[in-house]
Parts: sequence; C-alpha cells; structure tokens
Amino acid sequence: MSDKSFNTTILVDKSPKEVFDAINNVQGWWSEEVTGGTTHVGDEFDYHYRDVHICKMRLTEVIPNQKVVWLVLENHFNFIKDQSEWIGNHIIFDISEKGDKTELHFTHQGLVPNYECYQICFDAWTGYITGSLKNLIETGKGQPNPKED
Repeated sequence: MSDKSFNTTILVDKSPKEVFDAINNVQGWWSEEVTGGTTHVGDEFDYHYRDVHICKMRLTEVIPNQKVVWLVLENHFNFIKDQSEWIGNHIIFDISEKGDKTELHFTHQGLVPNYECYQICFDAWTGYITGSLKNLIETGKGQPNPKED
C-alpha cells in the first residue's frame, strides 16, 4: 500500500543552505501574517488567511540544510465540515543535492485525496511550493499572502 499524501518536488540552482533558509522564512513565501518562531525545534507559529484558514504549527525536526518538519497542532477551514482533517499531519521539507542543483521534496503527510479540502489544499500547496517558495529561493522574493489591513 502506497502513501497517497500530497507531495511535490522542485529543483533549483541554489545551495542546500539557501533552500533551508528560504523554507524557514515562512513569512517570505507562505504568509506575511505568520507570527511566532519558524527556525528551531519546539518553535510554534500561527498562520491565517483571512477567516478562510487558521492553523498552528510546531517544528518537530530541524536538520540544517537537510530537513524541516512541522506538526499541525490546530487547524480551521471555513469551507469544510470536518475540522480535524489537518490536525496531527506533518509538513515535511526534505533537501538533497542532485548533481550541481538542490532538490526540495515537499510532503504534506496525511493530506490525502479523500479529504474534503484535498483539491483546494493541493492547488494551494502547489502554488506556494512550486511558485512562491521556489521564487524566494531563486530570486530572494516570494509571493506570500500579504498582511491584512
């Protein structure tokens, strides 16, 4: 039986350290509204996008230039019935060298096709990882959700 959790991979012309640093700059690629620590094991941060998505993450594994893992502690979507869908899931960033490039393999462990939020979350993560985070890594500028007024 294979794991059907969402995953995607990007390949960049940057060092593993540059990729690692960009991942930990969550405000630079996911949301300018992120508050809390995003760099050390045990750090917790809050994310929200308007009233649509609110969550709390804890960093459970941080291996410099190799891996970052977040645990979803709390989660709320305003468009689904089952508010437990993300709770307990792991968001995993695996970094490895591939020749003269660096590969980032992203997995949202537990985000599976039978989740009510799957298609919306699939599209959102794809945009954040292959778009915003990749741009942050390559150019120094991502496209995070802007601060709300």
